[in-house]
Amino acid sequence: MMDRKKAYQKGPVFWVSAVVILLLVVWGAVVPDSFASVANSVYSFTTNAFGWFYLLSVVFFVLFCMYLAISKYGKIRLGKDGERPEYPFFTWIGMLFSAGFGVGLVFWGVAEPMTHFANPPAGFGVEGETEQAAKLAMRYSFFHWGVHQWSVFTVVGLVMAYFQYRKDRKSLISETISTGTPDKRKKSWRGIINILAVIATVMGVATSLGFGILQINGGLNYMYDLPQNATIQIVITLILLVLYMTSSTTGLNKGIKYLSNLNLALALGLMLFVLFLGPTVFILESFTVAAGGYIQKFIEMSFYMTPYEGGTWVKDWTVFYWAWVIAWSPFIGSFVARVSRGRSIREMIFGVLIVPPFIAMVWIAVFGGAAFHLDLFQGTAIADAVNEDVTSALFVTLEEFPLTTILSTLSIFLICIFLVTSADSATFVLGMMTSDGDLNPTLFSKLVWGTLIAAISAVLIISSGLQGLQTASLVSALPFTVILIIMCFNLFKSLRRDAKSYEVEKERNLLNKLQSTSNKQKTKISRQSNDDTPHR
Repeated sequence: MMDRKKAYQKGPVFWVSAVVILLLVVWGAVVPDSFASVANSVYSFTTNAFGWFYLLSVVFFVLFCMYLAISKYGKIRLGKDGERPEYPFFTWIGMLFSAGFGVGLVFWGVAEPMTHFANPPAGFGVEGETEQAAKLAMRYSFFHWGVHQWSVFTVVGLVMAYFQYRKDRKSLISETISTGTPDKRKKSWRGIINILAVIATVMGVATSLGFGILQINGGLNYMYDLPQNATIQIVITLILLVLYMTSSTTGLNKGIKYLSNLNLALALGLMLFVLFLGPTVFILESFTVAAGGYIQKFIEMSFYMTPYEGGTWVKDWTVFYWAWVIAWSPFIGSFVARVSRGRSIREMIFGVLIVPPFIAMVWIAVFGGAAFHLDLFQGTAIADAVNEDVTSALFVTLEEFPLTTILSTLSIFLICIFLVTSADSATFVLGMMTSDGDLNPTLFSKLVWGTLIAAISAVLIISSGLQGLQTASLVSALPFTVILIIMCFNLFKSLRRDAKSYEVEKERNLLNKLQSTSNKQKTKISRQSNDDTPHR
């Protein structure tokens, strides 16, 4: 009864966001050709006009996180002073990893390095399918899944956790921004900001869900000759919808927590199997070389574009990745904030900015390195297979290992669990964002958002495939990038005010202490003087 009553009390953020997404679903379902045409045009315009803006913005987020981590603000706790973390470290990392990029990493872990291996970035003068192409491909794969990606999640999570747990504000993006508008307009501006955050989140999650659905279909096709078509993909979508909505009924401390631990354990188990049964030394050496190149070329890759050479490689890869993670960031940031209460700013930044990227780079080195070794030294044609069907990349690689059927089946199961975890987390966060920051959103809210995420994902796949998924993230992320920058400046201003207040309070306490000490000394001297006075 309470859920039903609260459902009818949803504000404009819920209804406007839901209607916008629903209209997109209807458009894509009724006239998919028109939807695909517009999506392609918008994608081209956005990458050409704003690619530079995405690159510079993410560099700013990296620098901002690094500054806070080493500054005096790093010791500030995301909660009340003395509060301890809510979740153990392993569970915390598992939640971050699963929600952050689990399914995306499984999809691109082999596909990205092998795609770059066959078609190296323009401007480097490297021939495809050579040793130099492999080094460059691994380095750029590290770059795309490394610190830059997680700096965006860190910024949003940090800002939201700070204002939510130290300033006792609601768990909303709008609560982290000072709009500077008159009081009578603040409410409407905050509503617009929250609506943009919700739409960006839905598009970002739908992109990842779409990748996973395509990969599951690709794996089933490769293993069991199941057709790759819209009907199968819709069936997979419906099955996943039932699974993650079932999981969402158990709450954060049961469904998401247990699935996150299972995700991390299965992923690590699969990775270790490939590492030790594959070319172990080659993989470790490849990781070492790529890590060194990543560090050495960190700045160059951060600003790399090709205005003189032309081409779309940077726009199709780096710009898309940054837009994708920015679109993801309201969801991931809200979730990171929710599970990071009690940790210090420094601990959260180092934990979020280092551990998940490190795991991602190891994953890419293991699976991408194994695929490189097979193509370069054993005469396989994994790169050609990936060029024909990017969704089959992981399964083509696993075919060269013992227990192929078991490993491939386990991989499909892992993808499903990752998708369920991400979508479950997303429905929780979206419900929270559209119910005025309620930390226990209603089942009605989660059901609505879970259904809309599945629907928009299916529409994007059927109408435009990968191109549609990329367009959704790219366009929805553009206005939210500006919001993220404002959030950073607002956090910094608040931290400075807190620091000044802390210094004033510290000086006041010191003066009071000195005054108290002085008074005690005066009292002691007075007593001694009285004791030394001769008695008559």
